[in-house]
Amino acid sequence: MSLAEQQITTDLKELKKDPDHPILDLLAERWSPVTFSDRFLAEETLQILFEAARWAPSSNNLQPWYFIYTFRTTEAFEKIYQCLSEYNQSWVQNAPVLMLAIVDEKTEDGKENYHALHDLGLAMGNMIMQAQSMEIATHMMAGVDWKKAQKVFEIPEAYHVATAIAVGYYGGDPDDLKENLREREFKPGKRKPLDQLARRDSWWELKK
Repeated sequence: MSLAEQQITTDLKELKKDPDHPILDLLAERWSPVTFSDRFLAEETLQILFEAARWAPSSNNLQPWYFIYTFRTTEAFEKIYQCLSEYNQSWVQNAPVLMLAIVDEKTEDGKENYHALHDLGLAMGNMIMQAQSMEIATHMMAGVDWKKAQKVFEIPEAYHVATAIAVGYYGGDPDDLKENLREREFKPGKRKPLDQLARRDSWWELKK
């Protein structure tokens, strides 16, 4: 990463989060960029991310998560690209790696696993924080045609393609982006007020 890219990345980290209470730097500095460094992302590095996901907690230790990953310039990368929304297609080729996160919606005895997506989220959280500790950015995408992805990659119907993920080292030049993406990249991060998320002893009063 060039010195200019380092400065831009540092500035964006400071811009994106302004927590009300002290939290880990890994959490405060993470954001989902649409630019990535050209730095090579090695297979061995990705295995570290998957190892972090592997050790996430899960209901009854079912570990219902699966990942398909691929590198830019491959046929599989193009397959994932074609399953993405138009907006995601407008920037995702900046990423050196694309993934699909897939979940098994059934238990071992064939019953509905109502905690499967919850558990996948825990695995993704592990992966994201491991990546952040290595200066690797991740951008999760809900804008994916999961039925198309399921068909293209011949994924059995018992499984669900939950999300796509772009992965790469932080960096790149936002000035190379289209205007709408550049504005998005510099937009400060926003979250709901904490008192709307956590309440002691009782539920919130019903809003009319």
